[in-house]
Amino acid sequence: MNRNSWLLILVFILGCHSKRVSLRGNTKVDADDFISSFESSRPPFKLTDSIFNGEQDDSDLIGYPVFTQFIPDSVIARHYSHGPKPDIYPVAGLIGDHKINYLFCLSETETKKLLYLLCLDGSGHFINSKMIYPYDPDFHSSVSVDSKFTFNTDRERHGPDGEIYYRKEAFFLNDSGKFNLILTESNEPSAHPAAVPNPIDTLPKKHRLSGDYLLDKRNIVSIRDGKNASWFLFFIHFEKEGGSCVGELKGEARFNSGSTGRYHSSKDPCTIDFNFNGNKVEIKEVEGCGNHRDIKCFFEGSYPRKKETKSRQAITRKKRS
Repeated sequence: MNRNSWLLILVFILGCHSKRVSLRGNTKVDADDFISSFESSRPPFKLTDSIFNGEQDDSDLIGYPVFTQFIPDSVIARHYSHGPKPDIYPVAGLIGDHKINYLFCLSETETKKLLYLLCLDGSGHFINSKMIYPYDPDFHSSVSVDSKFTFNTDRERHGPDGEIYYRKEAFFLNDSGKFNLILTESNEPSAHPAAVPNPIDTLPKKHRLSGDYLLDKRNIVSIRDGKNASWFLFFIHFEKEGGSCVGELKGEARFNSGSTGRYHSSKDPCTIDFNFNGNKVEIKEVEGCGNHRDIKCFFEGSYPRKKETKSRQAITRKKRS
């Protein structure tokens, strides 16, 4: 066999190996084929809402049966609960620490277009997902990723008065597979809601861990002194998904150690763990809290402690003494 024949065979083999697997159908595909359909990128990385413009390439389409081999149906169903299933297209993929795959995908129907972030481990197993932003012609939206895989979203619009209104968020995927929100900033008129009425606000807080831990006025974990040093009172209120998912619970919990506690009652199947670490408290729903929240969100998250301010009267007395 001459040299040219060997070259033709080599080209044929390489061509077959690099042939892209179609994800349009409903047959089972490998995780590597699914992940490789997302164009590989590296941080720093940025996407703007220009991805919603124009027609998508149908050859890139991910069939819904293929998509749900790797991503739970509930990820899409919560935003497309009625009507036909959306078309899904890969946008970009980034590999972070511990070989976590961060995949951006676009979903669209005739009436709704959304950008999602999907998180899969190195074997293609689902970890978490987040809807980044919807298409809205009244907004300019973008998401960026830095070298530490912190995700920053930015949405701006022009108000009727000519002022530019914005909303910024920053978050990252923690080691337990949850998204930690580390920044939320906005000058939108609706971004400054009234504080949640706190039913235990006036109760004593002499214990070193008593105080208010909050993300904002509508997301709070309030801790007050219990009947003795082994117990504490708490009030939790959270609002997620733009206020469409709400949870609230007031009760009495017991310290397991100096920095951890648990809420559990014979009259309530709900169990919540509290972990006080530095100037924050982390809460985690263990089981059975559906009676105290909407169905698609949970009692979980990290809440920084609000700094206590000394009253002017207390400062004056201290000076006089």
